[in-house]
Amino acid sequence: MRGVSSLERRRKLGGGKRESNGMRREPKKIVGRGSKLIGCGSAVPKLLISNDDLAKIVETSDDWISVRTGIRNRRILSGGETLTGLAIEASKKALEMAQVEADDVDLVLMCTSTPDDLFGSGPQVQRDLGCKNALAFDITAACSGFVLGLVTATRFIKGGGFQNILVIGADALSRYVDWTDRGSCILFGDAAGALLVQAGDGDEDGLLGFDLHSDGYGQKHLNATVKDNGTPRPSSNGSVLVPPTLSSYSCIHMNGKEVFRFAVRCVPQVIEAALQEAGLTGSCIDWLLLHQANQRIIDAVAARLEIPSDRVISNLANYGNTSAASIPLALDEAVRSGKVQKGHVVATAGFGAGLTWGSAIVRWG
Repeated sequence: MRGVSSLERRRKLGGGKRESNGMRREPKKIVGRGSKLIGCGSAVPKLLISNDDLAKIVETSDDWISVRTGIRNRRILSGGETLTGLAIEASKKALEMAQVEADDVDLVLMCTSTPDDLFGSGPQVQRDLGCKNALAFDITAACSGFVLGLVTATRFIKGGGFQNILVIGADALSRYVDWTDRGSCILFGDAAGALLVQAGDGDEDGLLGFDLHSDGYGQKHLNATVKDNGTPRPSSNGSVLVPPTLSSYSCIHMNGKEVFRFAVRCVPQVIEAALQEAGLTGSCIDWLLLHQANQRIIDAVAARLEIPSDRVISNLANYGNTSAASIPLALDEAVRSGKVQKGHVVATAGFGAGLTWGSAIVRWG
């Protein structure tokens, strides 16, 4: 409800919010509403790393990388930049576009696998944005995180009576890249994107259909596991003490061929399932927007769905694989350039570590 004050909105909802003194919200009483996507924003680090730059570190070349992946540049956190800072910048832009005040945000969903804090970055984003009335927490689902966060937001609106929800996709996979491995270091970049999802009026619903999946057996093909830091030291009386070193995560391990096969097989299936739920066909899609992992995957999925290239959104060449940030980053650029317009139907799909994958068919505006 643009232009409606926080107090008026609370009266319409028939409930209160959690105040800054920690008092409990009154239960929200209006449920079953649809959602609409009304604001987006994005942010990327200042440091640009080109394929030529990487060729100075590992045995590779611009041609070798671009032919196999479609990537030419990526952005990497440096200096005093933080992932939380990128998320805040992207969120401010989304709020500005949506004409929603920070006080009127009910929920902040921080979709990330690389938070600045082990316990999550959502509450820090909520604090620094000034969303003093909002609940905030992290969703960890790697490259599928934003799609899962988007669907989760609509469920909070439909079943919980929430009004304004910020869904943020943000990752800094450069922190876990082995820069001596030319098979993986060429792929990843850092970024953040945000989307403001708002309760709709009447029967309107911007989420037309979705389909979500997980398969833990595929974790062996894409992971960054906790390192084994050695054997705990025994004490003089034979009991075992705690490990002597702090835990940390390994660099990203990826079986590129298996991940490629998984993506080209499963992504069209979830898009088709979501379209079926929405009662639509591929010809009804204005734009196909996939997680930006590899241009060959994007092209293969588009071909399978018979969607022409001029209806496919891709900014992979400029940013590489930014994990949970890739879909909202590309969507923000497409909206601000005038490509995606109010009423357009966008088929989105995320896929990656876990393994997790899923699709959401949405209408913009």
